[in-house]
Parts: sequence; structure tokens; C-alpha cells
Amino acid sequence: MPADALKCKECQTTYPLEARFVCERCFGPLEVSYTLGDGDPSELKRRIQAGPHNLWRYADFLPLAGAPRSALPTGWTPLVKADRLAERLGLGEVYIKNETANPTHSFKDRVVSVALARALELGFDTLACASTGNLANAVAAHAAAAGLPAYVLIPHDLEEQKILATGAYGANIVAIRGNYDDVNRLCTEVSGERPGWAFVNINMRPYYAEGSKTLAYETVEQLGWELPDRIVGPIASGSQFTKIARGFQEFIDAGLVSGQVPVMNGAQALGCSPVAAAFAAGTDVCRPVKPDTIAKSLAIGNPADGPYAVELARTTGGSIDAVDDDEIRAGIRLLAETTGIFTETAGGVTIATLAKLAERGDIGRDERVVAMVTGDGLKTIDAVRDTFEVTEIPASLDAFDAEFAPVAV
Repeated sequence: MPADALKCKECQTTYPLEARFVCERCFGPLEVSYTLGDGDPSELKRRIQAGPHNLWRYADFLPLAGAPRSALPTGWTPLVKADRLAERLGLGEVYIKNETANPTHSFKDRVVSVALARALELGFDTLACASTGNLANAVAAHAAAAGLPAYVLIPHDLEEQKILATGAYGANIVAIRGNYDDVNRLCTEVSGERPGWAFVNINMRPYYAEGSKTLAYETVEQLGWELPDRIVGPIASGSQFTKIARGFQEFIDAGLVSGQVPVMNGAQALGCSPVAAAFAAGTDVCRPVKPDTIAKSLAIGNPADGPYAVELARTTGGSIDAVDDDEIRAGIRLLAETTGIFTETAGGVTIATLAKLAERGDIGRDERVVAMVTGDGLKTIDAVRDTFEVTEIPASLDAFDAEFAPVAV
């Protein structure tokens, strides 16, 4: 399924496979367009299964001219069957796609891998990004592995853990006094002045976004080449949410799996929920907001793909919900206590939304549900501060027994 052009999502105007991200005719966003092959699905499946245990096993569905180059293997993360979580929520079958197992512990390694591979094909010599944290980690790490300089521009109030992790890879860190939308605007200006710089989520955005499709591919394969009934996933810009659905559709179109795109349920933090607000209002107009939430990795107040996320949720029979900070913390604890997976605040948003859908009765007992947990809790450690107690005692057995009396059997 070779990539043949960049196509405007609004007016369908096509462009060469270059470093561009916006339509010159209508200023709509560009995405990669492919020519659907007419090969044998069984042969394609065999080729995938014979591939490496990383995202490059799906190279046939990614926008690269030649064999992918990546010094930091990414993907093929666990799909964890979460029976205790399902029981707690009164659901039948729940899986967690555990993206904390990626090299920098978030799904951003996927999108950076694809963007970097394409940037090398196009001759770029520097990797850069606008980031709320996880992307900064991924860009810094993948650039280091490839031997490229990296520049990451971040909001000044980002979580310290993410800043420290980014600095460890030797990246140039630039903290901007403002929120993510301010950072993104500045990066757009800088990208126009630095022709050798590949801003993964700006001038390389059409290629970068394609990396999210591999979440869908892996999910299908790990479910024994079957589709889930429902996906619950976080929404920041809306790109990942919509690309996951596209990944399912591409596997359907290629004859690798039968059925239809799962019901898509989006999750946002209440303190930055323009997409959820648009869905609730029955419109696709996502009015920009000023973020105010502990889920900083989802704090994009003017989401580029928000209208497409709203449309996707509606057409698949899903929804887009918002949860507050206390619900996010509770979601983090719920996942950790039932699965042993410690997620960052974005994952707390996803699990809290899953719980809300279950309580509302939106999910049938016979459904197979996959929740996307996109980052590690060690990146947002302050979110769980003061949510549990530590018992301090003297170093004596009597003190221990006094505090924790044995339970009579």
C-alpha cells in the first residue's frame, strides 16, 4: 500500500510527498494518501508476522520510500487483559494497550520513529518539536540514537520529571513563557526560518501522525487478527484518536480482518476539553480554551484535529467525555490497583472515562474493550502525591504487630 501523495483533508487537493503540512488552497490539514494494493491478504499477513517485533513490521502501511531506518526500536507493546479492572467496573472483557513499555515510556516514540525515518529520507539534519512533555522525551532520545541535534520547545510550567528526562539525552531545551498553543505558534515560525530542521509535529506532521496507526495494527494482531468492539482513548490534538480508527479501516480494506471500525470513545480533561464540549453541544466547532488541568500532556486548547475527532465519535456511535482532576487521580489509582500498571495523568483521563462509560451503561457486557494507556506514571509523579498514606513505626516487631495485627483465620 504505497504512499502516493499528501492530500488535503478538506478540499482533497494533492501535493508531493514533501515536508509540508497545510493546504495552500484552503489552509486545511494535509495527510498521507495511499494507493490500495491488490495483493493477496494472506501473503501480506505472512509478511507482517515475519517482520521485526516493533512497528516496522507494518512498513507496508507507513509513508516511507525505502526500508525504514531507526536506531531505537519502538512498538509491539503489551496488550494486557485486565480482568480485575473489568470486574471492578462490571464489564466483560477489557484490555489495556500499555504504551509505557516504549523506549521513552509513551506512545510518542511511535510518531517520532516514523517522522524521523521520513525526515532522514528528505535530508533534514536536525530534529525538533513543540511538546507538552512526552514528545520532548521521544524527540530527544530518538535524535540522540540517530546522532542528530535536537531542539525541544516546551511550556515553562511543564512537569519537572519530563524536563529532566529530556535533558538527559542532551537535547537543547527551550522553555516558553506561555501554554502549548503559544509554543506551537512559535515553532511554526521557527520552522519557516530553519530549512534543515524537521519539526516532527509541524512541517513533518503528516508523516508523524501516521505512527499512531500502528496502535490499531498491533491491537488487531494481538487479539488474534480480530477487531475490538470499542476503543477508549485520550484526546489532545485529536490526531492519535482519528489515526487509530484509520489504522483499523486500512486493515479492513486490505482484507486482513473483517468487520467495521470499533466504537470510538474519546477522553479529555475537564480543564482542557474543547472537543468534549463540541461533542456535547452537537457541533464540530471546537472553541479554543485556556488549559487548566493536571493532565498537561493533553493540554492543547486549540486542537487541530478536534472536528475530525468529533465526527469520528459520532459516526461510530461513540462519545467524547471530560473528567475532572479528582477523577483523573482516581483513574490512575484504579488502573494501578487492578492491573499493576502505573499511568501518567493522560492514562488517568482514559481510565476515568472508561469508568464513566461503564457507570452510565454505555458498554455492553459482551463487548471487547481496549483502553489506550499512553504514558508512564513516573512522568507525572506529583499527581499521586497525598493520595495514599505511609505508616512509620520503630524498628521492632511489637510496633509492627501493634499497627498491623495478624488477621485471625
